[in-house]
Amino acid sequence: MIEPGGPAPGFRLQTSTGEYISLEDFHGKKNVVVYFYPKDFTKGCTAEACEFRDSYEEFKNLGAEVIGISNDNQKSHEAFATEHKLPFILLSDPDGSVRKSYGVKKTFGLVREE
Repeated sequence: MIEPGGPAPGFRLQTSTGEYISLEDFHGKKNVVVYFYPKDFTKGCTAEACEFRDSYEEFKNLGAEVIGISNDNQKSHEAFATEHKLPFILLSDPDGSVRKSYGVKKTFGLVREE
């Protein structure tokens, strides 16, 4: 679990285009908004992603980059981003290790997995 005011755990994950991005790539350059979501194309996750899409210019104007992370693979992220015109970065965390390092539980409906 991250302590308030403490450093965010680092990561290096693959984007929908196959390149790798690390949190350190933004250090000293931009603020970063990282959000985790369970699955591409599900109703709730699509609504959340579209909210970030609709507010993306505001984040950019504040010097921030938005990064969405889920267990989905890069092809799923690419299709999801294309279909919903998502202008921000989606990263694949296939084993959930980054999600776990942030203390985020994997949640599907009312069933919660550790």
